[in-house]
Amino acid sequence: MRIGYVLKMYPRLSETFIVNEILAHERAGLSIDIFSLRPPVDGRFHEMLGRVNAEVTWLPSLRIRGSELWDALRPAAREFPRLWDIMTSDEPIETGDLYQSLIIAREVRNRGLTHLHAHFASSATTVARLAAKLADVTYSFTAHAKDIFHESVIDDDLRRKLEDASAVVTVSDFNFDYLRDRFGSAASGVQRIYNGLQVGALPFSEPIDRPRRIISVGRLIEKKGFEYLIDACALLAQSGCEFLCDIIGDGERYAELGTRIERHALSGRVRLLGAMPQEEVLAALRESAVFAAPCVIGADGNRDGLPTVLLEAMAVGTPCVSTDVTGIPEAIIDGETGDIVPQHDAANLAKAIERLLNDPPRGRRYAVNARRLVEERFDIDRNTAQMRQLFGGAAPVPAGAELVEVGG
Repeated sequence: MRIGYVLKMYPRLSETFIVNEILAHERAGLSIDIFSLRPPVDGRFHEMLGRVNAEVTWLPSLRIRGSELWDALRPAAREFPRLWDIMTSDEPIETGDLYQSLIIAREVRNRGLTHLHAHFASSATTVARLAAKLADVTYSFTAHAKDIFHESVIDDDLRRKLEDASAVVTVSDFNFDYLRDRFGSAASGVQRIYNGLQVGALPFSEPIDRPRRIISVGRLIEKKGFEYLIDACALLAQSGCEFLCDIIGDGERYAELGTRIERHALSGRVRLLGAMPQEEVLAALRESAVFAAPCVIGADGNRDGLPTVLLEAMAVGTPCVSTDVTGIPEAIIDGETGDIVPQHDAANLAKAIERLLNDPPRGRRYAVNARRLVEERFDIDRNTAQMRQLFGGAAPVPAGAELVEVGG
């Protein structure tokens, strides 16, 4: 097999799960070519990108003149007999998507690619689907939470993709059940395959004698719920609890969250540290007593599926508190591998954090159980082996077949 990965933007600082996946495929000997629909815009990148062997092709801008598209279509019609059928179908096709799909389809032929896989069911899958039809290869995609729950999701578009993809992956049982319930037989090809980590590369240490530091990581956007963590810290301060809280990440709510910190008189106790590469994030996780992920469902329906950094915290031994959003309870089993609190609930979040800060044996128990669960359920090499079965057309492992119970 030789697989083409179609991504909206590569690389992205916030999408370590994609890099983890590609590296796992390459460790298994799979040849991968990456097609990025947009150039990268992040100013910093993770060290692990240097280990990716895949060739990256950044596609031309979507802003093309009609004459450029026509110049591309005329030779393409001879090369790809299905082109006119696709163009005259009832499905709406953006000219930019068509132009980029022609480029990928030609590279599929030139490079001998056998399958295309896209991450996110929106633009990347749209282009991968068109390119696969033109080049007469199969395609698959991974549907993340934004593709499923966001208010911008067009059901007819997603249904078409679910129906004619050779396989569809989603990253939690929650997503899997929702797609099956909403789309019925169109979603019969969906498989749950968790995101994962190279667990052996993440040494575990019990949370003993760590500073009373709360850590949280993510883009500063609504679905991450950082305002509730700041409000929880205000309650902790009022109760006399000693702590330092660091929030790693950048985004549109930076100024708003900074104002909230000042309003609660928490400057110096709650810090916005900006975005960091993964190696610095991991170091911060190892030096913290509690990891908090106060995720919420946004007003637009957007939400987290199962944050990779939550799994990283579990892997390295940092006790976790999070919320009951989508797939998170599949990793944080309440009272066993961490604490689950309701979303939008600063008071209960504060109580859970304070309990972990003041009860080290509880934190150690959570950490040991969490590491065991990550090893059993979120090993990236095992999980990507299931994906390669899908790429090759083999029957996948049924969703849930490998699940195990984790005790105290």
